[in-house]
Formats: sequence, C-alpha cells, structure tokens
Amino acid sequence: MTPWIRSLILLLAGLLLFGCDKQGRPIEEFGLDKLERGVSTEGDVRSVMGQPEIVREEESGERTLEYPKGPEGVRTWFFTIGKDGKLRDYKQVLTEENFARIKPGLSKDEVRRMLGKPRSVVQFKLKNEEVWDWRYLDRQMQTPRFFNVHFDMTSGKVTGTSSSDATNY
Repeated sequence: MTPWIRSLILLLAGLLLFGCDKQGRPIEEFGLDKLERGVSTEGDVRSVMGQPEIVREEESGERTLEYPKGPEGVRTWFFTIGKDGKLRDYKQVLTEENFARIKPGLSKDEVRRMLGKPRSVVQFKLKNEEVWDWRYLDRQMQTPRFFNVHFDMTSGKVTGTSSSDATNY
C-alpha cells in the first residue's frame, strides 16, 4: 500500500470517528456527548446548546428548553430540566412517530408543545387555512422533507397534515 493511500485511509477513519459518540453511533448534535442525564445542570445544557428559543415552565415544576435548528436544520431538541435543576432527558422531536400524534382537533399550542417552533407559517385566507411546516430528515430515504400541519383559521384547530419533498428548496 502506498503512503498516499495509507494517509487517505487514516484521514477517513479519523473523520468517521470524529462524527461518532463514545458508543460509535453517529452524533446527531455536537456537544450532546458532554451532557449526562441526572448529572448535567441547566447551565451545562445552555453552555453546550446556547440560548433556547423558548423555556416552558411545566405544571410538574420541570422546565422544557426548546432548541429548533431550522429553518434549514432538520432537528428540534427538547431538554427537560427537573425540579432539582438537573437534566432529566432530551429528545429530538421531529420524528415520524411524533408526527403521527398530530390529529385533527388539536390546538396550535398543543402542536407547538409537541413539535416546537415551525419553520414557516403561511395563511391561505381564501381557504380559511393556516399551514405550519417543519423541515425534517426522512429516515428511510435519508432526504429532507417538510411535515405540514393544516389549521382552520377560525377555530385554530388542526384539520389535517401532509408531507412534501424539501430537496428543491
């Protein structure tokens, strides 16, 4: 093997390792490997993730920090901080499983609490419809798509959902 090929292989191996966590899984968001559930504080989360888009005070006394990575990103992170100030959990909410929970009749606030800040909000006054969208990564196709939630403008309730290709945007 020539030195040039050997160097190329070592470089590629280094790049692959750089993009993986301690268990060898691809890193979804750099810095998450520095956070530990039950140990890290809200301050630790903020030092890794920055200023949250919104902080929700939950009835349970917990706090939810929301980090949308749009408009071009494909993830939105929710971090749950316990009453003790420690990181309880975090999750990426733009998933097909979460989209399946969006049903007709839900309010805008309920959808926002499930999916976070939408990438865009467009009103179609003649149809009396408002459409929110989120850019996400289709796991099967590994391509960006838009998940759209359609609201009745009068009631503010979900009337349906749709999905569309985001590769041309």
